[in-house]
Amino acid sequence: MNLRLVLGCAFLAGAAYFAVFGGEYSLLEVRRIAEEMERETDRLEAVRADVQVLGARADSLEADSATLERLARERWGLIRPGERLYRFEEADSGR
Repeated sequence: MNLRLVLGCAFLAGAAYFAVFGGEYSLLEVRRIAEEMERETDRLEAVRADVQVLGARADSLEADSATLERLARERWGLIRPGERLYRFEEADSGR
């Protein structure tokens, strides 16, 4: 009877050890995977927010001529006929 008790306790201890530290789905591995999933979910949300911002910008460029004109004026210095373009250069800071 005493031998059965010792073997039973040893078996339970071995099973508990294997559940925590061993195997492909140990508790430590499950915890690591959960943390990785949380990080990736955060990254996914950030990418979705970027996609939404870029989609809104694309829509405004397609539908809003004022936005398109502003972009052309800022990026390429385009002007309307009769307007004058003034460019200001910053002074060299190396002097």
